[in-house]
Amino acid sequence: MLKSSPVLMAVASKDAVSINLHFGHTKAFLIYRVSADHCEFVERRAVDHYCQGHTGDRSAMELILETIKDCHAVFVVKIGDGPEEKLKRIGVNSVSDYGHEAIEASLLHYVQTSDWS
Repeated sequence: MLKSSPVLMAVASKDAVSINLHFGHTKAFLIYRVSADHCEFVERRAVDHYCQGHTGDRSAMELILETIKDCHAVFVVKIGDGPEEKLKRIGVNSVSDYGHEAIEASLLHYVQTSDWS
């Protein structure tokens, strides 16, 4: 079921071409407005690294959550269980099915084929 109005999606990417960063390694999320047949870049939102080796920075995570809380989903190559659960709690889906694929095609495919409302 598709939403009738566009939604915001966050993307972890180092090159603005493909989804190619781990959630905890991104320095900025690229924000896109996506509907069933349209995808447009809106802005770049800078964040601090969450992942510091094998540990996470709690204050960095809080700022990341605040930065992307208005997004329906965040697209990443990989995400840990802890961050994924925190995103779920604020209503943001984590999507890692499109790692290393083109951003716009991936976002459109997700919206067109996923069962979300």
